[in-house]
Amino acid sequence: MTALDTPGTLTALAGLRPLLAEIGDAKRVRVAGTPGSLAEQAFARAWGRLVAGEDVADVAESETAAAVARARLAGIDAGVLTAAGLSDDEALAVLRRGFDEVAGPLDAGLRDRLRAALGPLPAPAATPALAGTLNAQPRAGATAPGRPRIVVEPPESHGDHCLTVAVYGVLVAPVVGADPVAPFLLGLAHHLHNVVLPDAGFAGEVLLGDTLERVVATLEERELAALPDALADRVRGVLALRPGADVPEARAFHAADVLDRVLQVHHHARAAAFTAAQALDDLELVHAGPVQAYHLDVLAAAGL
Repeated sequence: MTALDTPGTLTALAGLRPLLAEIGDAKRVRVAGTPGSLAEQAFARAWGRLVAGEDVADVAESETAAAVARARLAGIDAGVLTAAGLSDDEALAVLRRGFDEVAGPLDAGLRDRLRAALGPLPAPAATPALAGTLNAQPRAGATAPGRPRIVVEPPESHGDHCLTVAVYGVLVAPVVGADPVAPFLLGLAHHLHNVVLPDAGFAGEVLLGDTLERVVATLEERELAALPDALADRVRGVLALRPGADVPEARAFHAADVLDRVLQVHHHARAAAFTAAQALDDLELVHAGPVQAYHLDVLAAAGL
């Protein structure tokens, strides 16, 4: 028996997978005027909110709610909607429609809490340097000892990965009976050492040998020392959960981490296999409308 051999657990994870994949696409979506992917922007904002002293549970719920709504709305958030002339209530209604369209697989209690947390997100006055550096630090991708690295483009950043794992941790938490706050914070913090340490993947970790643990601990403490004391202590507490999977919060984090790593590989596989026929036939690139027939005639004439 494993921690997943409980009634409904396997079904629940399978049900969540399509939503998790959509949420993960925020690593690859950008908007004009703001650098970085939507996931990187959320990563920096979440750290800024934590450093400013916001309650970790409030940050976890509101950022996760926003991530679920982003699955379909992408960069359309409350700020964009109100700038376009919508009232606060109208903007919230749009966010809720986006959320409701994809939130069906979520645990009912969590879904209600997240829906209630939708709305404008605070814009912190400052973000810690670690967030900017992790947003700039590329991930190694899949590596194995003794084998050449497989390079995929574009690489995700550590900010992309950490924000996505944090959100997945919240969404998976009810499946394994965990409180969602610790997995969220651990997701944000589990690559603090990569602020300084470039990522060589598992192959690099093996080559570091018995110095790996000391290197990671030294570099984590370097970053924790720059955080407010209360937040640093809280982060140390969740980092202590990382080595095993013997408590629900650790299980939620490790499930989120491995799901994101493998879904990232699936993304690259899908991207490499994508065909024009899929765009035209499955996604109806030339969609219904008053000029659809003309568009089709143009493509036929051009041999496309």
